Amino acid sequence: MSQITPRTLSGFMELLPAPQQQMERFLQVLRETYSLYGFTPLDTPLIESAEILLAKGGGETEKQIYRFQKGDADLALRFDLTVPLAKYVALHAGELSFPFRRYQIGKVYRGERAQRGRFREFYQADIDIIGDGKLDVANEAEIPAVIYATFTRLGLARFQIRVNNRKILNGFYEMQGLSEQAGDIMRTVDKLDKIGPENVQKMLLEGVGLSEEQADAIMRFISIRGTNAEVLEQLAPYQGRNKLFDQGLEELITVVKYLSAFGVPESHFAVDLTIARGLDYYTGTVYETLMLDHPEIGSICSGGRYDNLAAFYTDRQLPGVGISIGVTRLFYVLQEQGLLNEELNTAPSEVLIIPMTEDLTAAGQAATFFRGCEIRTQLYTEQRKFKAKLAYADKLGIPFVAFLGEDEAAQNKISLKNMQTGEQQLLNLVDAANVILEDMRVRNNGKLIKS
Repeated sequence: MSQITPRTLSGFMELLPAPQQQMERFLQVLRETYSLYGFTPLDTPLIESAEILLAKGGGETEKQIYRFQKGDADLALRFDLTVPLAKYVALHAGELSFPFRRYQIGKVYRGERAQRGRFREFYQADIDIIGDGKLDVANEAEIPAVIYATFTRLGLARFQIRVNNRKILNGFYEMQGLSEQAGDIMRTVDKLDKIGPENVQKMLLEGVGLSEEQADAIMRFISIRGTNAEVLEQLAPYQGRNKLFDQGLEELITVVKYLSAFGVPESHFAVDLTIARGLDYYTGTVYETLMLDHPEIGSICSGGRYDNLAAFYTDRQLPGVGISIGVTRLFYVLQEQGLLNEELNTAPSEVLIIPMTEDLTAAGQAATFFRGCEIRTQLYTEQRKFKAKLAYADKLGIPFVAFLGEDEAAQNKISLKNMQTGEQQLLNLVDAANVILEDMRVRNNGKLIKS
């Protein structure tokens, strides 16, 4: 029988053990931070009825979706976590308590062209707050606080959350008599960082069909810059001319007011009138988060307010606000840029116990004791040479090796070797556990991302 060459499909990430440990640390920080803000975990099926997933899709979504038949069923793999959330809330609205705050970290699938940093299977990490009928604008100020806390805990120092409000944009375009073209204009302006102002203006003229006067007015508006207070001050002269604009500006002022109270320093957020988000279902505050030292990466966390999450599944008004982190892409970029902290322990255990006798009783008891102390412990039972056993621990980066021979067993002690310093001590189990736990405390105190 001919062998099949093992391979991983293009666009799918497989990690070796050490980076997988880093990824697990990444996901752990996300779960812990989201939970601190009162978000409950949610898990929805990877596979849904294609009808459910495509209700608000079509176009590019339908081209990218993984869709297949199983018997008479028309099925598809989820392409994001928002549509399954909409279905979930519509289905269980009578059983949920509102506002419903959920986080979900899971894989999604898109059949787009695989390229550097873009994957067909990837983790997303979402949080959303869903209201029943109404949802206070204060929730839109809390979302950036969660973003700030998350990236700070990961160790990222230089990032900025950029905030805008779609009502301001739609109101401004109404003032210009451009309501019908508003969607095309916002999608064009959203490309400003990628293609620059000259190309955006050219697209407004040639692609959207605006006059030079209209394009100039838009470019002047989105070019408003300064501190957050200065940007809001420059928007004040537009007030009183459009109801939607006024409402959006009032909401933006509220969000900016609460951000510092919710723990986000002004150095880490900015009002940016170019932020629109390409998806049409956003209706209020919108967010994009950039790494200041790597703007070429684009947004690492984005989202916003939507007024009717589940319109395709229920008549019940379910407004919400949320954000999504493309975890796999961000992890790939951090890894590629050398920004992951190599000093963090990525070993599968803190200690490797190497029995020096045929009888494994004492070694098994020691392993059980350490595990009871919340120390990850591996028992090495393979019949190999002593040097090979040490090389195994060294290759995996296991911080400590514990030797248990007849002399140690007779004294109810172990010989504990620090693999980094080479120091070896004869200790009872309690003292050995304390040495390992102190080392764990120091090692685990570091951040995943280098500052």
